Amino acid sequence: MRIALSARVLACMGLILCASAAWPQSQPYPNRPIRVIVPFPPGGTADPFTRTVAQKLVETWRQPVVVDNKPGAGTIIGTDLLAKAAPDGYTVMLSAASFTINPSISGKLPYDPVKDFAPISLASRVVWMLVVNSGVPVNSVKQLIDTLKAKPGQMNYSSMGNGTLNWLAGELFKSMAGVDIVHVPYKGSGPSMMSVVSGETSLTFAELFLLSPQVKAGKLRALAITGINRTPMAPGLPTLSESGLPGYDVSGWMGFMAPAGTPREVVQKWSLELSRILQLPDTREWQLSQGLEPVGSTPEHFAEFIKAEIAKWGTLVKQSGIKADR
Repeated sequence: MRIALSARVLACMGLILCASAAWPQSQPYPNRPIRVIVPFPPGGTADPFTRTVAQKLVETWRQPVVVDNKPGAGTIIGTDLLAKAAPDGYTVMLSAASFTINPSISGKLPYDPVKDFAPISLASRVVWMLVVNSGVPVNSVKQLIDTLKAKPGQMNYSSMGNGTLNWLAGELFKSMAGVDIVHVPYKGSGPSMMSVVSGETSLTFAELFLLSPQVKAGKLRALAITGINRTPMAPGLPTLSESGLPGYDVSGWMGFMAPAGTPREVVQKWSLELSRILQLPDTREWQLSQGLEPVGSTPEHFAEFIKAEIAKWGTLVKQSGIKADR
């Protein structure tokens, strides 16, 4: 009798323990801490942007959101970590333009940029513009192109280094304008910008937020916005597309993605919540103050955007024969 009773007690305890172990998984997402990988070092724009979004997620979802900086190899290290993470919605990543550039310039990647990820949302566009040193005697994109054609190979443009977005922005400009201009790579956005300020290089393509103080100080002259649309942050500036280079479109961007296989309902929940957060008055104001344009998109739109960007840079790299020194 005692043996039978003990067996029943143990069986009941086992059921309770199993139910306890399964309980967190049965609760609505999210029910435990979330990790957001940022494949960049602290500072810059990506890190504070992610932390701003993370704080809003904490307020809504009532779960810790840990921002984990994993820089290195042109964002490949952090991206590879995401590709290998469990597809349960508890590890996501902030992606940026380098995600779509790397497939063309970095040789064999440890992941497939399309098959290994579940795009969540294109979050923000980073407004970029074309500027020249104030001593360069041009006031429009047309005048710049005419000057470059008259002086083939005699002028140069700076970038943050081989493999970066403004390097490719310059190469796309060369290709579409039919000009010969020398690329001069620097280590980072600061040195690249200051080379134009000092006159060491003639022009550059970079973030509006970074360049605006030097434009206001009269050390740089802004000629155009590099994205396809004008921006209210610089309403007087035309786009390169409407300034003689139809279809020219280069913008920085930031978006969120998860590992492939993440449940669709989780991806959708992230997408809807990000769209809400990005349009909150205080979040929107902060983004605009940093030269960011809030977007928010469906997972499907972001997936198509990624494929289009990969194809665009792949075509340019192949046609130009340019190589990254990585």
